[in-house]
Amino acid sequence: MKEYPVKKNQELTVTVTDLSHEGMGIAKVDNYLLFIENALPQEVVKIKVLKVGNKFGFAKVLSYEEKSSARVETANEDLLRTGIAPLSHLQYESQLLFKQEQVANNMRKIAGMPDVPVLPAIGMAKPEHYRNKAQIPVRKIDGKLATGFYRKNSHDMIPIDDFYIQDEVIDKAIIKVREILERFGVKAYNETAHEGFLRHIVIRRGHYSHEMMVVLVTRKAKFFKGETIASVIAEELPEVVSVIQNINEERTNVILGNQEVVLYGKGYIEDRLLGKTFRISAPSFYQVNTQQAEVLYETAFDFAQLKPEDVVIDAYSGIGTIGLSVADRVDHVYGVESIPEAVADAKINAEINGIKNTTYLVGKAEKVMTQWAREGLKPDVIFVDPPRKGLDARFIEAAVTVAPKRIVYVSCNPATLARDLKLFGEQGYTTKKIQPVDLFPQTYHVEAVALLEK
Repeated sequence: MKEYPVKKNQELTVTVTDLSHEGMGIAKVDNYLLFIENALPQEVVKIKVLKVGNKFGFAKVLSYEEKSSARVETANEDLLRTGIAPLSHLQYESQLLFKQEQVANNMRKIAGMPDVPVLPAIGMAKPEHYRNKAQIPVRKIDGKLATGFYRKNSHDMIPIDDFYIQDEVIDKAIIKVREILERFGVKAYNETAHEGFLRHIVIRRGHYSHEMMVVLVTRKAKFFKGETIASVIAEELPEVVSVIQNINEERTNVILGNQEVVLYGKGYIEDRLLGKTFRISAPSFYQVNTQQAEVLYETAFDFAQLKPEDVVIDAYSGIGTIGLSVADRVDHVYGVESIPEAVADAKINAEINGIKNTTYLVGKAEKVMTQWAREGLKPDVIFVDPPRKGLDARFIEAAVTVAPKRIVYVSCNPATLARDLKLFGEQGYTTKKIQPVDLFPQTYHVEAVALLEK
């Protein structure tokens, strides 16, 4: 059996030298890595080893011998235990430096581009209570409905009422909805047995409009007194304009199912972003931090150096947030998105805002892009805002074929961003600069905008 420099349950004192990309403290014992929750660089901590693996292990802090000057008291240790706010023990300026360094690190190690300027991350004046959407599991604890979050890497739910990073009005609404459901005797879902009824409460609230949507995710379609319950929710929470039952019968950790029933009001809420109105339905992708999304998109538009005669492609266009926000600055916007409901929303959003110079298509970005290249479409600028997995190599080839002057890449994952920028580099597109924007304060996630020029 292989010998490691540490053993499970061993107690020892170590110095933390770094933070992992998930915000855990890193210490080394004879070059063997230990990941330690709630530990910061420069701290000397007494730890207990919890798990030993081939390349690294995990440990927990028993006591702090020396604390970091960048440490702040967390509102609630459970925010770290559940991973809701894994950086809430680190002062905000240091969080922003950590995020800038994350992006720069990936540019060095993955892209092999150490010279690309990675600008200081743009933060928020108030880096808490920013989320406009909550997805909260419901379980039975001590015979009652409870809402909270799972302990990291487990299925044990920790009851939480103040989520710290969510809109406070949403936090209060979750408690109120839970009380109403309890009053009507609604049964919580039991994950192990795949029994019970109510799986999640999902709430969205417009940052500017204050319109609120409540989605009750249920295991079965038959909802006894569903409409009555929805009316009571709307009565006791006056901002509610939409109550939806979403049906998810699968044994899965995916939150939303494919079927939904409107129990009260309309099937969507509306909110504003950069002065445009957007219709947001339950499954729509819409940035969870409205204030910083405006900063992110303005940065992207600034990088694009748009002119009135420009033709723009908005790849991964979602409900049209990027394309519709730039439509009045350019000649025409072509959008592509694989989710049909999102494209339908984008077309409605164009109509609501009186925008006539946009074309939205349903399809995979790489396929539609290849088709546009064949048809001779010549965009001046391409905006890409892909999911975490980044761009498909075929998309990059097609984008290069249509030869835009500039590509503006909005990324939510520095690792796939670096990988894709390297591929673009091989095809003759130079990355000029990268601007990280903090859309997720108190967490290790970071968005970034990269400018590429031919």
